Amino acid sequence: MATPVKLELRDVTVTYGGLTALSEVSLAVADHRVHGVIGPNGAGKTTLFNVICGFTTPDQGTLAWQGRELGRFRPHDLAGLGIARTLQGVGLFDRMPVLENVMVGADAQARSGFLSTLLALPRGTGDERRLRKQALAALDRLGIAEYAGRLPAGLPYPVRKRVALARALAAEPALLLLDEPASGLSHDEIEEFADLVRGLTDQMSVLLVEHHMDLVMKVCDEITVLDFGRVIAHGTPAEVKDDPSVLSAYLGDAMEQGA
Repeated sequence: MATPVKLELRDVTVTYGGLTALSEVSLAVADHRVHGVIGPNGAGKTTLFNVICGFTTPDQGTLAWQGRELGRFRPHDLAGLGIARTLQGVGLFDRMPVLENVMVGADAQARSGFLSTLLALPRGTGDERRLRKQALAALDRLGIAEYAGRLPAGLPYPVRKRVALARALAAEPALLLLDEPASGLSHDEIEEFADLVRGLTDQMSVLLVEHHMDLVMKVCDEITVLDFGRVIAHGTPAEVKDDPSVLSAYLGDAMEQGA
């Protein structure tokens, strides 16, 4: 029996003037799986992520969420669909304690806005308790509950990365989108992060856009490889790593970087 699909892209094409950033790209993120998207510099990974997040509208092709085709949508529509994302970097509010940073993510499911919660308006009282509970649960799951009252600016970078992830998890999404989450992390920290991501699949699917191959190969169930905006390979980590087209694409990228 086939695994249900959460998110599907069908023949997505994006052009900027005379440049084709994506050309007829298709992929499917299965339920409770980690799907990686990799490729050399300029392959189209960022454009793909922006399409999925609603930052970029494709010229052609469709996106479907849980079998239903999506029309035009924007980033603020993601939470209502059950999709959360992290972006490159951390993007935290430095003057807001860690707990409140994460409560912003949990607010995606709240009946009242986070502003009313912060101002302690009567209609926000019940939501504040729920937001706080969800936020603390996310921090605890990532092993950083002890930092709940601290300001992000004073924390080590790996901890801030986990806070950013906790903010996304606090919304209790069905799909988590991760954009270059390993950037700025050491080898050991990437290993720890991989374990965290694998542990999320009991509750959600994950789409991982990443260039750190160690993380991708350890954490992904399947991988889609892009080069010059096209899908050149798809399969399990074992299948992809030995694919001649993938080896050729990365070898060419390495030679260009060394030039």
